[in-house]
Amino acid sequence: MHFVLATFNRDKLRELSALMGLPGLTLTALCDVPGATPPEETGATLRENALIKARAALALTGRPVIADDTGLEVDALGGRPGVHAARFAGPGATYADNLRKLLAELEGVEPARRTARFRCACVACLPDGRELVADGVLEGRIVFAPRGENGFGYDPVFEVEGLGRTLAEIPEDEKNALSHRARAVRALAALLAEAVPGLGR
Repeated sequence: MHFVLATFNRDKLRELSALMGLPGLTLTALCDVPGATPPEETGATLRENALIKARAALALTGRPVIADDTGLEVDALGGRPGVHAARFAGPGATYADNLRKLLAELEGVEPARRTARFRCACVACLPDGRELVADGVLEGRIVFAPRGENGFGYDPVFEVEGLGRTLAEIPEDEKNALSHRARAVRALAALLAEAVPGLGR
């Protein structure tokens, strides 16, 4: 069964394709669909933003859609950047721009107060109107400088609780076993296997 992944981020396409692991399911990124443009993410929550993206892609393509939205909550910043993680440093911000802004805002904050968590909402919208939603959380803290060469986004500064390493310091297969996105995607995959005949078999 062919699903559209409502993203223009090829890193996310690669990661979700590896995580989903459902026999019979293939993913195509929305950026490969002619005429596709990202909808404005006006939701107040990750779940709302994921549904906005999924519903827009379903309306454009008529195909079943998977979408996710991920946020980073930093306790010392009152939960920011939250749903604005991808645009923390402004519209068009790069990964490096966002990292610089985050570390600058946390300058002088001691390790004990740098606690943070990644949250991910992952949804599927089906042409028959059904909507499936799953969530995942990963606790950790923000380190003082980037570490590691793997991953993307905030991975180099997010040290996983109890692991002593950032997400960028662990191999992809290990990250895919424990990350917030892994937890949300696997939960959604289980829902899809129950909801869509032929998937997961």
